[in-house]
Amino acid sequence: MVQIGYTMMTEQAGPRELVDHAVRAERAGFDFSVTSDHYFPWLESQGHAPYAWSVLGAAAQATERIPLMTYVTCPTTRYHPAVVAQMAATMQILSQGRFRLGLGSGENLNEHVVGGGWPAAHARLERLEEAVEIIRALFTGENVNHHGVHFDVANAMLWDLPDAPPPIGVAVSGDRSCKLAGRLADLVIATEPRPELIAAFERHGGEGKPKVGQLPICYDTDRDAAVIRAHDQFRWFGGGWSVNSELPGPAAFERATQFVRPEDVAESIPCGDDVEAVVEAVRPYADAGFTEVALVQIGGDHQEPYLEWAEHKVLPALREL
Repeated sequence: MVQIGYTMMTEQAGPRELVDHAVRAERAGFDFSVTSDHYFPWLESQGHAPYAWSVLGAAAQATERIPLMTYVTCPTTRYHPAVVAQMAATMQILSQGRFRLGLGSGENLNEHVVGGGWPAAHARLERLEEAVEIIRALFTGENVNHHGVHFDVANAMLWDLPDAPPPIGVAVSGDRSCKLAGRLADLVIATEPRPELIAAFERHGGEGKPKVGQLPICYDTDRDAAVIRAHDQFRWFGGGWSVNSELPGPAAFERATQFVRPEDVAESIPCGDDVEAVVEAVRPYADAGFTEVALVQIGGDHQEPYLEWAEHKVLPALREL
């Protein structure tokens, strides 16, 4: 059975609201939750970007059962990997073992804020690989000194360690990142139901490990309103990773998506209140080998009716998938 998750999307709701949504998602029966980690929203119409790690700490205290996960944090630019290790270890303690650390090579949208330019894709993967190795070393509780190609760590040690370190997930988009994830990660993360990603991850050492995907939907009893909202806030989604990781800010995404039509968005994102449309959108993930899929309800002000719908109609239908 594919586990179904809830996405706390920091780009579309404030910090208190995100925590309230996590509490309601737990009550609705979602199997897990994930949280984006952004400095900017994709589009100005989304309107938010609170600090994800504060939200996660509050959610850990406000919930009891639901697992929490970053989807994803870049441990190479805004954050130094030694700091990410400390944040993740603390979250694992606060959540009493419910936290997973999802990592990725980052997006210019969020990482440009500290200056220093935006590296090429191959350099970002090199940095991610070195960062994961540093984080794993710190999770052992040992004193770490590291002088690598991209990072230095001087006499670092985590003083508050959980009983078990948080599992590490790595986001993938091609064979090279799948190779990295298969070797270094406890689970793999992808936003498209591409069977070749799962096959490559397993081929490089990921067999038997969780595979976590994500799917945006836009629930509304008025389908036309759902399509308009999805276009207004999520038309960037179809740009693909190679494009989305490079653009520097919301204005760039506005320009890049100016010719995307509402009907174009509706073709790729289930809109309205058709439960079967959501089931059919999840099915390719299950067929590709994903073990978990986190749903994203588009619209920060439209979470409560969505969560009610999900609890009584969507989750029961997906349990039969």
